[in-house]
Order: sequence, then C-alpha cells, then structure tokens
Amino acid sequence: MGDRSEAGRTREVLEAERERTLAAVRGLDRDREGIVESARLSAVDDEHDPEGATLGFERAHLEALLAAARGRLDDLDRALERLAAGTYGICTSCGAPIGAGRLAARPAAALCISCA
Repeated sequence: MGDRSEAGRTREVLEAERERTLAAVRGLDRDREGIVESARLSAVDDEHDPEGATLGFERAHLEALLAAARGRLDDLDRALERLAAGTYGICTSCGAPIGAGRLAARPAAALCISCA
C-alpha cells in the first residue's frame, strides 16, 4: 500500500462498502423474517397451494442473497484487517501485487487476477 493518505482513502472506501453491505444484510433479514412470519400466520400447504411454491422460492432466493451479502461482509472485514496489517493489495495466494484496476472494481479482493 502506498502513502498514508492512500491507505486512508482505501479505508474509507472499504468502510463505506461495509456499511452498504451491512444495510443490505439487515434489509434482507427483515424481508426473510416477513416471509417466515407470513407463512407462519397462514396455514399454507406448499404442496397443494399454488402460492406455496412462490413463498418457498422467495424464501430460498432471499436466503441465497443473504448468504452472498454476509460473505461480502466477511470479505470486507478481512480486507480491513489486511489494510491494518499492511498487506492490503498483496495476493494472499502468491504474494504478487493485486492490480489497481482489480482493487478499484473489487476493493475486498484478496487474490490477484492470475490466482482468482
């Protein structure tokens, strides 16, 4: 990582992305709980109710989105740890620098393009 101001800008980018991702996780959690509560309140028989499959699909879709958002949050936390340790921007697999373009597109990237 370059000079101190570059590290500060990188921290701001990572923290802003972390806050956006955390807000998404919270929203998806609320949506999932709404579906669960809705299904609990209506005695839906997924097998015989035409709406049952839709509720099941929506819940599975939200679960997948939630898992991806939580994974992104973990990636951002690890990127912040690498930044604090002075290893941000260095591939965790081969030790080569991660290209600036890749880091601009994926600030939490831990792997260079070759290792990805």
